[in-house]
Amino acid sequence: MSNTLSDVFKIEELKKKILFTVLILAITRIGTVIPVPGIDPVVLKDYFLSQTSSSNIGLTEYLNFFSGGAFSNFSLFTLGVMPYISMQIIIQLLMLVIPKLKEWGQDADGRKKIQKVTRYGTIVVCLLQSFVVTVYARSIQSYGYDIITINLLPFTLISMLTVTTGTMVLVWLGEKITQKGIGNGISLLIFAGIVARFPSAITILVEGIADGSINWVSTIVVVVMFIIVVALVICEQEGERKIPVNYAKRVVGRKMYGAQSSYIPFKINPSGVIPVIFASAVLSFPLQIAGTLGSNVRWLQNLADWLNPQGAPYIIIYTILIIAFAFFYTQVSLNPVEMAKQIRDNGGSVPGVRSEKLEEYLTKVLNRIVLPGSLFLAFIALIPTIVQLIFGFPSSVAMLFGGTSLIILVGCELDMMKQVESVMKMHHHDGFMGVKKIKSKNL
Repeated sequence: MSNTLSDVFKIEELKKKILFTVLILAITRIGTVIPVPGIDPVVLKDYFLSQTSSSNIGLTEYLNFFSGGAFSNFSLFTLGVMPYISMQIIIQLLMLVIPKLKEWGQDADGRKKIQKVTRYGTIVVCLLQSFVVTVYARSIQSYGYDIITINLLPFTLISMLTVTTGTMVLVWLGEKITQKGIGNGISLLIFAGIVARFPSAITILVEGIADGSINWVSTIVVVVMFIIVVALVICEQEGERKIPVNYAKRVVGRKMYGAQSSYIPFKINPSGVIPVIFASAVLSFPLQIAGTLGSNVRWLQNLADWLNPQGAPYIIIYTILIIAFAFFYTQVSLNPVEMAKQIRDNGGSVPGVRSEKLEEYLTKVLNRIVLPGSLFLAFIALIPTIVQLIFGFPSSVAMLFGGTSLIILVGCELDMMKQVESVMKMHHHDGFMGVKKIKSKNL
């Protein structure tokens, strides 16, 4: 392993990618602790310390989770990248009902137009959510905590502009990581926010064990469960079913190509962490609005209470959304009709399957794979709730011992390792996995 790590920094291209990624992530972490103009950080900290036993702290922790702690700091990056992800969901759903958008998605120029529309839409979502954040800040004033140091109108305008700009800067930085760094930039920004919360979570856990509020036996059980679940998530992320495809002899120009055998790899979880991130984005949007405006609007307060992250309605809706997004994203990224058409156009066939039944067969196989994969994703996503209810762990600790955080951490890490591995192989070096690289499970 030490030789492999030294090889990483011997490759100039890979070294630049890694250092660039680390630099961008460091910049984003600095932005999460710089408050927006007009906020008194000392008074704000006192307010959240006084709310440690309040029911609202669960919502704050939930919103902090996706912004890397930026929400409770009222920082430049308060909203994180969730508005951008929310807008991506909206655009993908609109592509199913608007033919023009679907047409754009089929060529490079059209995809650039979709990207532009997504960015403009993100600005609209940011302005709406940033206004809600300013209303939340004003509601804190009513509790006797003067966190706003300037007049309300300038504060509202400046905060909306600052927070919206902060989110768009994050999106730009994420795209730069994707282009010049290692891994998917947007996912890595969420990854960095989760990792940054580990030290404080471990501190809370140690203090809880020391004062007796957390049972040390329960802690051991949860840690063992965490290790087992990580192993299961890796197997689930890497597992795949191979569909054999045989190609007949064919003549191209003056050359004859002999029969070939290949396969289509169908992963157990083709969509990776996307369903969990999408489901969380869909729920975080109404939760943020309901939680921040609830003190002024009664029915919004009732909605926020009803959508409590530890409540049955939230768990049911969250599970359904994960399963639905898993099927939706799989159908978008792996279209059985298009795959069957490509196989037939290239003179291919699947053994034991008639040509006219190929779409039906591929759809059947995909559904059989995606259903258990999506159910497993939903189960992993609900682990923090289980840990909180059964073992009595604080929400800030429980959210890091499983659920969305675990899936994102494992998924992003595997993606980064594969990219590093491919660059090292190109330069004739052994990768992190060497000859014992991660193998896919045949189902």
